[in-house]
Amino acid sequence: MPMNVIYRGSADLPEIIPVFPLSGALLLPRGQLPLNIFEPRYLAMIDDSLRDGHRLVGMIQPDPAHPGPDDKPNLFRVGCVGRITQIAETGDGRYVLQLTGVVRFRIEAELQVATAYRQCRVTYQPFTDDFTARKGEDDVDRKAVLEALSAFLKAKNLKADWASIENAPNEALVNALSMMSPYGVSEKQALLEAPDLKSRAEMLVALTEIELAKSNTDGETPLQ
Repeated sequence: MPMNVIYRGSADLPEIIPVFPLSGALLLPRGQLPLNIFEPRYLAMIDDSLRDGHRLVGMIQPDPAHPGPDDKPNLFRVGCVGRITQIAETGDGRYVLQLTGVVRFRIEAELQVATAYRQCRVTYQPFTDDFTARKGEDDVDRKAVLEALSAFLKAKNLKADWASIENAPNEALVNALSMMSPYGVSEKQALLEAPDLKSRAEMLVALTEIELAKSNTDGETPLQ
């Protein structure tokens, strides 16, 4: 989804952002994440994000290894900030929206705030390469990614729009597959924190191969 604002670097983004902790939700730069917002505190977060003009929300996962209180779980340190690029009211008090990923961030400190939703001071400096679209695409082993995807779909008896897949640039392909992957919180966090696109693609292939090996061990038909 095209954005009305171009983010060229860290200076274009606020140091303090609202964060939305959500297990299993992975947002990556230029990826698109649909969200169904219904909790009052997060409805307020969206209202405030629209009101202040930034239209930004930081997606981050709770850290299951250090859970903390149910209403305020401990968080991983790395997330991805997204811009609200689509939003609709449902008529029953919910928002259905789409976030488009901008850049990853690292939490420097969580703030004591009056809002019901959480806010953090963050830095984008470790992830400045995220501002450059399609950076590192030529280093991706596209053939390995497509072979892993094909094997996964075959094993799970799933279909895909191969014409769209074939036409997708490497960044869009790897990031979309990472975001849609069925893997757990820790695996998705590792995909998020991968240092570059090549590393993310290699990790995605490795995770897929592990998943296929588990399926075969569990008695599913081996791939031919």
